[in-house]
Amino acid sequence: MYIRKLNIENEYGDSVFVWGARQTGKTTWLKENFPNCRYYDLLRPAEFNRLLAHPELLSQELDAMGEADTVIIDEIQKLPQLLDEVHYLIQSRGIRFILSGSSARKLRRLGTNLLGGRAYREQMFPLVSAEIPDFDLIRAVNNGMIPRHYMVQNAQRRLQGYVGVYLDEEIQQEALARNLTSFSHFLEAAAKSDGEMLVYKNVAQDCGIDVRTVKEYFSILEDTLLAYFVPGFTSSKKRKAIVSPKFYLFDVGLVNFLLHRSNLQPGSADFGHAFEHLIIQEIIAYLGYTHSSEKLSYWRTASGYEVDAIIGEGRIAIEIKSATEVQSRHTHGLKAFSEDFPEAKLYIVSLDKYKRNLNGVAVLPALEFLKDLWEGKII
Repeated sequence: MYIRKLNIENEYGDSVFVWGARQTGKTTWLKENFPNCRYYDLLRPAEFNRLLAHPELLSQELDAMGEADTVIIDEIQKLPQLLDEVHYLIQSRGIRFILSGSSARKLRRLGTNLLGGRAYREQMFPLVSAEIPDFDLIRAVNNGMIPRHYMVQNAQRRLQGYVGVYLDEEIQQEALARNLTSFSHFLEAAAKSDGEMLVYKNVAQDCGIDVRTVKEYFSILEDTLLAYFVPGFTSSKKRKAIVSPKFYLFDVGLVNFLLHRSNLQPGSADFGHAFEHLIIQEIIAYLGYTHSSEKLSYWRTASGYEVDAIIGEGRIAIEIKSATEVQSRHTHGLKAFSEDFPEAKLYIVSLDKYKRNLNGVAVLPALEFLKDLWEGKII
């Protein structure tokens, strides 16, 4: 069993939306942490159909319960009209709701009642290294960190099934895209941009779709929590920075599957790309779970200097290299960045055996960096 980093308890006992991509472990976590709560699972056809026909049943059943402290509704995006009942019960009965789902896109598109600020938002990410006893870096780079995928030796068949379920249940059933075949081709083309600056026209040419549709499809990926964008850092003064965002799918295993990458080992270019993605994935999850006010960005200049991760307004700069022995040339981007931000903490995450200092840069082996990250020693 994994002890997840998500924590939704607060001193006020507020209601909460818990969003997360499919199979990140929301349902398992809810049942483990709230075993005695009334639980409505909208993935069950019988439950869905009766509440679809009569949303008022929710109020009637909870009124009959007497004292109700916390009520869970799983996959709330499948039945948006239920939120009017939830709103009423929060106001009239003071019931705390935990509302989970994989996307708020449908709710926003329909102009649905999102409870007027009476429920805050949390996100569950794929597994992170700090949740896994005896964390295996090579397995994580290959399989990704979705719980069902990480735990097996070879996740290819499960990843194939994951993509199929996503296309069928998230895209087709929720009518998020008009042409499922077109979206499927787009998804494969988008994976080629993972970890790169996003150029819409290149993706459009790759999959034979117009740019406007490609932009809409990227928006769907973001809204269904399957992807995110890392903006360019633009606060440097001495060098002109590039502002285009980088694009990442939410889990490195999914990228590997879509790009037909497997059995990745240190020393290959594909391993290097996947390794960088995994570290970025962990940083994003850390910032999310700790509710950090600092944002993640990357830095690239017109003259070619680059740093993979900038935290906040230049407070921390992190370069990610899968080299087994970092060299001086690997520090050039960080050193250039420090000319604008001399107080910045500079790190290289690598496969070095031991941590060391190189040209004023802290070189940290990946496992040590991840341990320090989750212990709050990096950010």
